[in-house]
Amino acid sequence: MSVWHDLRGEGPPVVLLHAGIADSRLWEPQLRSFPQCHSVLRVDLPGFGNSPLDTNPVSLRGAVRDAMDAEGIDRAAVVGVSLGGNTALELALESPELVSALVLVGAGLPDHEWSEEGRPLRGRRSSARTGNLEAAVDANLRMWFAGPRRSLDDMDPALRELVGEMQRQAFRQQKGHDDVRLLRLDPPASERLGDVNAPALVLTGDDDVGDIHRIARSSRRRNSRCGARDDRGRRASPEPRPPEEFDRIVLDFLARHGV
Repeated sequence: MSVWHDLRGEGPPVVLLHAGIADSRLWEPQLRSFPQCHSVLRVDLPGFGNSPLDTNPVSLRGAVRDAMDAEGIDRAAVVGVSLGGNTALELALESPELVSALVLVGAGLPDHEWSEEGRPLRGRRSSARTGNLEAAVDANLRMWFAGPRRSLDDMDPALRELVGEMQRQAFRQQKGHDDVRLLRLDPPASERLGDVNAPALVLTGDDDVGDIHRIARSSRRRNSRCGARDDRGRRASPEPRPPEEFDRIVLDFLARHGV
């Protein structure tokens, strides 16, 4: 499987995996700091950014493996947001030899039983197959970018426009694929959290729905190598967070574990 990716910097490898509402452009702010001490691989997952969706079902973790192999990376720390976090976790479980550390940012679990609060957020993203692209983009921005406790008016306008364009591009890449299926682990990741053998950091924020916090607590309880951090008054995703703060948290974690 061929996916778009790029590699910057030198040092211990770090793979950056974007959220389901974004693509690798999500990580532009991190390119100012991460490549100073790491070689940084950004990946457009299949159906996002510049990566076509040419198989169904699709293995996101397989696409990451292919990108790492193409760049000669045999082991890396993997940082993933939301969908990218799910992908990072599954990669660590299926191919533990490839993952030196995990950072999971606002990541759910595919088979999590969502609460009433979180249920509107967990469903299949609207597909724009009705032809109203802008309405579908707006709905997903409200659902996944602003979240349940804020409005789009609260978000930075330039950032809102960038995330909107990343979502439009995803719809373009996924056009004609209304029944995309992801190849999931069997048994699922939720039953194997204790099997993760890499140091892991789970990031959540006050503005995340309670389900995200419950998943983080479960991860920490079931795996002693998993740490957790909660940021008061913020969502976990790096988009609304000052980039310098996110970079400091993640780079300090990687440095502590020598990766």
